Amino acid sequence: MHAFLKRLPMKLWILLFALAVFTFFSNDFALVDIQKTALVLAAGIDREGEAFSLTAQIAVPKGTDRTTGGTSSVEIEGKGATVSDCLTDIYARTGWVPKLIYCDLVVLGESAAAGDVFDCLDFFLRNEYIPDACLLAACEGSAKELISSTSAIDDTSALALEKLFSAAAEKSGQVMTTTLREFAIGYYGKSGSGYMPYVRAEQQEGSAQGQGGARSSGGTQQPQQEEKIYSARETAIFSGGRLAALLSAEETFAFSLLEGNVYAGTLTEGGKTYVILQERGSTQIGEADAPAVTLRVDCKLQLYGEDSTSSPERLAKGTLTDAEEARLSDLLTRRLQALWERCARADCDLLFVRRSLWRASPARYAAWKDIPLSDYAVTVLARAEGLR
Repeated sequence: MHAFLKRLPMKLWILLFALAVFTFFSNDFALVDIQKTALVLAAGIDREGEAFSLTAQIAVPKGTDRTTGGTSSVEIEGKGATVSDCLTDIYARTGWVPKLIYCDLVVLGESAAAGDVFDCLDFFLRNEYIPDACLLAACEGSAKELISSTSAIDDTSALALEKLFSAAAEKSGQVMTTTLREFAIGYYGKSGSGYMPYVRAEQQEGSAQGQGGARSSGGTQQPQQEEKIYSARETAIFSGGRLAALLSAEETFAFSLLEGNVYAGTLTEGGKTYVILQERGSTQIGEADAPAVTLRVDCKLQLYGEDSTSSPERLAKGTLTDAEEARLSDLLTRRLQALWERCARADCDLLFVRRSLWRASPARYAAWKDIPLSDYAVTVLARAEGLR
């Protein structure tokens, strides 16, 4: 072994030494002093006049008041003129240094989304320790209340919310997720638009509110927290960094189809449910002398369930009749048309038409970039077919 080490070339020794030094100073070997560091799982941001309020959900050792296993957390609020000031305030209040490398979710409350959201999001772009793949979401009410709520399905609200944004949920077409990187590209791009899933919290039926509370060891009655369940089937769309409109669940599904995201999503019409096995969506800029756009979706579907008894053959094959294909095609056409009209009224270039125009023809982009989306000629082509 000693002879082998002596035969190693000097360049290899230098390379190994440089690698060790780089790892030491850039990663701290993933060692975290939990006595001095607050591991932030999620951050909720609200506006308070000209200032900001940041609620950080911080991982803490698991207690015994919840189910065994999993991750427990505590929420700490910081305030300041900037998001950076808010984190400094948290440090001053707790003595913990907020560590954002594990932050996978940033939630914007209604007050934060009302203004230019990059007044607060720019901090997360500047901070090199926050992953660009961090998920973004907007919410009803305040982000503080959402982050601090008690989830009915997980020990921390952050982990419960992230379940809404899983790859399986996105493929169902029920939610449109976005990351810090994707939103920044849309914001600074030619279209100046973007989107986030819009989260609502509802009380779980049978929750503890109004039903008394848990009895402590001293015999006193302790109020129990309401357990919440979350939904994110709506989508908040932004123009110039400001909230422009909310897409309904149906419009969100149409948007997901145009993006080509849907696999195994379901569509219900006339008391029957159909599963989408294949789909392709696109937004195309016309070649005419006037602004024009074509929205196209092609789907392959199979009958998945219905509100009446079917024959064994229909159950086995799940084929569609010509009338069903026509009705589903018409349904998709109406939803795509509603999506475009919603975006046009809000002047939100959600489908990145201007960006596509600039890539295809800088000259036409210069001539058309200030034309409202409502003045574009729109063609919707939607086709739903059963398996043959």
